[in-house]
Amino acid sequence: MDQQELLSLLALKKAPLIGDIMAKKLIRTFGSATAVFEQPYREIAAIEGIGEKKAQFIRAKDLFKKAEDELKFVEENNLKYRIYYNDDYPERLKYCVDGPILFFENGSINWSNPYTLSIVGTRQITSQGSAFLEKFMAEIAPLKPTIISGYAYGVDILAHKLAIEHGLQTIAVMAHGLNQTYPRNHAAHNIDVKKNGGFITDFWSSDTFDRNNFLGRNRIIAGLSEATIVIESADKGGSLVTADLAVGYNREVFAVPGRVNDKYSSGCNSLIKQAKAHMLTTAADIPYILGWQKNEVSIQKQLFVELDKDERAIYTFLQGQDKELLDIIALNTKMPVHKVASILMSMELKGVVKPLPGKLFMLS
Repeated sequence: MDQQELLSLLALKKAPLIGDIMAKKLIRTFGSATAVFEQPYREIAAIEGIGEKKAQFIRAKDLFKKAEDELKFVEENNLKYRIYYNDDYPERLKYCVDGPILFFENGSINWSNPYTLSIVGTRQITSQGSAFLEKFMAEIAPLKPTIISGYAYGVDILAHKLAIEHGLQTIAVMAHGLNQTYPRNHAAHNIDVKKNGGFITDFWSSDTFDRNNFLGRNRIIAGLSEATIVIESADKGGSLVTADLAVGYNREVFAVPGRVNDKYSSGCNSLIKQAKAHMLTTAADIPYILGWQKNEVSIQKQLFVELDKDERAIYTFLQGQDKELLDIIALNTKMPVHKVASILMSMELKGVVKPLPGKLFMLS
């Protein structure tokens, strides 16, 4: 890319009062970031939504010095950058009106995976939340989704660690520059994350950790993925903001239900009650709702796979059959048809059963 255009993009990114939406409008109006800075002050101020106050950035003398310093940091640390109008910019993020005009990347991220899930939730994850996430990740792993989260305490870091444990790519979206790690003790996982994906941010090396950065970070988490999953949340919190952002981007949202009196289930229950999120009870809900085609991926049968009570009942019944209809399986296991359908999907993800035409199933 032309060096001057890159510096102009960086300068525009740092311009006071000019966010990503307005920056894109300016580039669209004048043809390039470089051309924006070549315009007279009055031309900038005349654009709808800009005005004289916001147009002051064109007179700021230190913007390009800051841009040069940041570009030096990027080059010295071998960071990649993605620009919103280039082909290598993540496709889903292109459709977000407030997606960053550029962001920085450190690691070995493969952006071609069509299956992407953001997993968010409370920093005070409970034992029930941990157990659900561990089971969910084991069940979804055969589909090889990319797991995206915010590298924070609780749900975030557990999602990253479990993704790595199951050989899945994981992307950590940071609320600060890539010259630091917050929380600091999570730096112990940095090498593994970079080997199995990487870190991204649209904040600069001069941007230190600040809670006000979370909204900017969360919009990227929601925008990158096909669906956002909320594991646990109180009735207020950043994960609910991320869910709302995902809804605004017309993405699917899933929430794990819990008891009405549980503090960290109240946010999830509220999302479900308001019809903002699908109820998530098993990993099988994901490909069913999202329409993922299981025949496009390799689902390996897991050796010594663990089955719960209902799965064992279905497995035991099918052992005596060559193949059987869904309704007959439900009748013989004394479970509702809709429940059996969900369980069979989960067992299919584990490689235990195989679906056949006509709602028939057999053991793999």
